[in-house]
Amino acid sequence: MELVPLGPGFGVEVKGVSLLDVAVDAEAYKAVRAAFETHSLLVFRNQTIADDIQVAYSRAFGPLELTKLASVGANSFYSRLTNVGSQGEIVPLDHRQVLVAKANALWHTDSSFKKTPALASVLTARVLPGEDGDTEFTSTRLAWERLPADLQARLKDAVATHSYANSRDQIHPDLANAEERKALPPVRWRLNWRNPSNDRRALYVASHAYAIDGMDDRDARQLLAQLLDEATRQEFVYTHKWRTGDAVMWDNRAMLHRGRPWDYTKERSMVRTTISATDADGLGEVKPPVLH
Repeated sequence: MELVPLGPGFGVEVKGVSLLDVAVDAEAYKAVRAAFETHSLLVFRNQTIADDIQVAYSRAFGPLELTKLASVGANSFYSRLTNVGSQGEIVPLDHRQVLVAKANALWHTDSSFKKTPALASVLTARVLPGEDGDTEFTSTRLAWERLPADLQARLKDAVATHSYANSRDQIHPDLANAEERKALPPVRWRLNWRNPSNDRRALYVASHAYAIDGMDDRDARQLLAQLLDEATRQEFVYTHKWRTGDAVMWDNRAMLHRGRPWDYTKERSMVRTTISATDADGLGEVKPPVLH
């Protein structure tokens, strides 16, 4: 296996090992898992892309998350991110699937709004619209390490509230429907996540976060915005330009990402699988004390 550096201090292209290798070979999994823990972002090129291969690869890393209701692929292991409707048509620009794509252009980490957040996501390219539709990534582990020591101390035990509706409301007030709001109530997580395999911490923030325990709402939103701005400074961002056959995996404990716009009149279809975090991944530490 060869690892080729990609981003500014994070991310590697994995050569010599395929998704299927990892799914069926314990030694291949061990090597790729070590690369994941160290580099946070893995890119595989020229893969045989199929739903069953993607699921088998993803399942090697932990339990798979079911896609939430009202998503394309709901109640399955696949989230289909596409602007193609059920009849094979390109949906209009005001369609929910396009609005979801625009919401995904906010900096976020997957599933921080769920009762069980995500360890990792795997995204594969199925149909590409051309040159546009890149995905940007940045390391919140490196962002944490850039923070002054006094701010790290202040944030070490701080707790933020995350909500699916908070990010969707920034795009359209009806994007998160009543059923989704009921099924996905706000959740609270510590503002940093320690990786138990290497003892390195990362900021745990996202566009889903909007409040911090013990802080005035306006001050909390201002601080969260400042933390996002620091983490996503352009010099610290890796831009992935998709090719057919690409598979990208990232650590949701230590990464932010966002999709970039494309010509929404052209088809773009991607498939994401999401691996749930467990206590072995440090989940227990990121859980805050229970409020009484």
